[in-house]
Amino acid sequence: MRLLLDSHALLWALTAPHKLSAVAAHEVSSSVNTVWFSPASVWELEIKRAQGKLELPEIWLDAVGHTRFAELPIRSNHAASAGRLPWHHRDPFDRMLIAQALVEDLHLVTRDRLAVAYGVKVLEA
Repeated sequence: MRLLLDSHALLWALTAPHKLSAVAAHEVSSSVNTVWFSPASVWELEIKRAQGKLELPEIWLDAVGHTRFAELPIRSNHAASAGRLPWHHRDPFDRMLIAQALVEDLHLVTRDRLAVAYGVKVLEA
């Protein structure tokens, strides 16, 4: 299975894997699956930290380097797809993650109920 971690799923996978559903925790940790994260998630989490909505250690991103997660660059076709999505979701970070999952045919690991409105494959975080 090819997985893309939503921002909260990325954070939980790195710092609190017990918060993931049993199925998501199993699939994220399984070596047969490819697990991706997006720079959109890094951007979103850093904005929340800067706003005081989230506590993150300064070097939290270094923890990603100790996993087998791969960074999925944001490409022009992802941006175009995000811009063309119906407006079920207004959050630009979620729209980008949904677009990336659709374009790259990935399962989005999320608890965001609005994601399914786009027809994206979802694995509940």
